[in-house]
Amino acid sequence: MALDFLAGCAGGVAGVIVGHPFDTVKVRLQVQSTEKPQYRGTLHCFQSIIKQESVLGLYKGLGSPLMGLTFINALVFGVQGNTLRALGQDSPLNQFLAGAAAGAIQCVICCPMELAKTRLQLQAVGPARTYKGSLDCLVQIYRHEGLRGINRGMVSTLLRETPSFGVYFLTYDVMTRAMGCEPGDRLLVPKLLLAGGTSGITSWLSTYPMDVVKSRLQADGLQGTPRYRGIVDCMRQSYQAEGWQVFTRGLASTLLRAFPVNAATFATVTVVLTYTRGEEAQVDSEAALGTSPTPAGSALAQPSSL
Repeated sequence: MALDFLAGCAGGVAGVIVGHPFDTVKVRLQVQSTEKPQYRGTLHCFQSIIKQESVLGLYKGLGSPLMGLTFINALVFGVQGNTLRALGQDSPLNQFLAGAAAGAIQCVICCPMELAKTRLQLQAVGPARTYKGSLDCLVQIYRHEGLRGINRGMVSTLLRETPSFGVYFLTYDVMTRAMGCEPGDRLLVPKLLLAGGTSGITSWLSTYPMDVVKSRLQADGLQGTPRYRGIVDCMRQSYQAEGWQVFTRGLASTLLRAFPVNAATFATVTVVLTYTRGEEAQVDSEAALGTSPTPAGSALAQPSSL
């Protein structure tokens, strides 16, 4: 569990730094007005943010995902690994179930964190800004809306995270096995990057419409009177006003982000686990047998390893 925690933290830091600018673009595209759209698309959104707010504008709300990073990654990789061990068999179904369990449990932290991130990404720049940072945002939400306000969008987050994490871990496991990822392979890192990036894209495609709903619910009322009464009402109003295309809004920037973020995350996690478990096994072997040091780890230590 401690190794899962360490590896998850390292992978999460890499993923957040690489992917946060894409996430800022995704959120702004998802919630912008259809009557007076501010951005024409992903590239225009990137250019506008940099021009009006500098590169730092792309990193608005960064503190929120970093603040919850340790806990989220500890939960995700810890719960996934332990659930898979509890199920007792490393099968595709169990890979999905273990990933789904991890996705569901981490929503307790993920939902408030994404609420703060979304509001910081959408607030005005300069003196007109409402929140000083992630913590101040959550404190203000709690003062005005209570615990219910802090957990706004929890059901939609659960509906997004539970199946998507199942797909996420399943895809990674299938791909690393199919490509024969083994320690010592000179193409190991490129293979891990490909498997991680593909896993991220697949998981986002599996539940993206629910992410649009979640973003809209969490941003609802921020710049005027609240519009939606819940998930179904949000879906109905969004579809009636903008058609089915609304549920793919921001998808391009999300997929652009998903590959490098998850490539960095999973590759980092796998390398850290392989190294630390290899070192651990080496120390245990030397203590028990009194032998000289041997090359670390004979097998690739994947996040889902039994």
